[in-house]
Amino acid sequence: MLESTVAAIRPLDEAAMAAARELQGRLTKPAGSLGALEPLSVRLAGLAGTCPPPLPEPAAVAIFAGDHGVHAQGVTPWPQEVTAQMIANFVAGGAVVNAFARQAGASVTVVDVGVATPLPVGPVADPGGPRLVAANVRAGTRDLTVTAALTRDEARAAVETGIRIAGELVDAGAGILLTGDMGIGNTTPAAALIAAFTGVDPAAATGRGTGVDDETYARKVGVVRAALDRHAPDPADPLGVLAAVGGLEHAALAGLVLGAAARRVPVLLDGVIAVSAALAAAAFAPDAVGAMVAGHRSAEPGATAALRHLGLDPLIDLGLRLGEGTGALLALPVVTGAVRVLHEVATFDSAGVAEK
Repeated sequence: MLESTVAAIRPLDEAAMAAARELQGRLTKPAGSLGALEPLSVRLAGLAGTCPPPLPEPAAVAIFAGDHGVHAQGVTPWPQEVTAQMIANFVAGGAVVNAFARQAGASVTVVDVGVATPLPVGPVADPGGPRLVAANVRAGTRDLTVTAALTRDEARAAVETGIRIAGELVDAGAGILLTGDMGIGNTTPAAALIAAFTGVDPAAATGRGTGVDDETYARKVGVVRAALDRHAPDPADPLGVLAAVGGLEHAALAGLVLGAAARRVPVLLDGVIAVSAALAAAAFAPDAVGAMVAGHRSAEPGATAALRHLGLDPLIDLGLRLGEGTGALLALPVVTGAVRVLHEVATFDSAGVAEK
């Protein structure tokens, strides 16, 4: 599945982008007056292969959840059990991501790809609300400071889970996918992935996550540095990098991006976990970047390094660092607006408006 998905990813359609640029130039507004929305609309036309591109709706958030063996190194004060507890909160509709998804009219799918704590099995709180998908590859990763976090087969299984979820959501009618994540300790493997793929120093890739103190932050940077020194991951081997220092949710998110790109559907990236996964997706298939839209600039410093490496500019910058998909949901109306302009704004000729 991984190889066939990568093979299906193609460059953006140049003819559709040229048509979108030409249309932007005829709309009743000064050229370039919509700033970043104009090149975004052009890129989405190139992804869809038509101008105007389809409106990016309905939206579907996919939250991938996993636990991390590196938690044993004291990189966060939060207990690992919170991962499973937050999944229950997502399914019950009580998290911030749920509030923002309701506001945006987006569906929420929660995928257990590697949670260590057994999840309670019970009736869905709301048949039309969030759904939980059981796809656990293993009960959390291994401690990446001691050994590889995953085997290559486990990393592949997680990537292919993300590809499968992307296909299911698109087949169900989703016009845009949004990345979400949950996993106590997951900013540590995210920092390791970002340093591995971009070459930045671990200190520049590592942030404070849930707001750790100076001592814990210094320990976290040391853990990332030690993991990279131990494994020396090769950025030309993205599956190997994910296996060595990644998380199951990072690998699944990389698969979601690849699956969206193969289906020519945009994927709106959330924060540092998402962009670390996006680096892996781009290493598998450079043309996958054409499907990526950076929702926001996470307060985590590694996110800026990753976005710079991908050549993506975030749509909003609000100092967010929650994850879950919250920043992507807040950026969703911006993406929809960029496309709606091409559908609904009159041209100078049709409106009888004089040009300069």
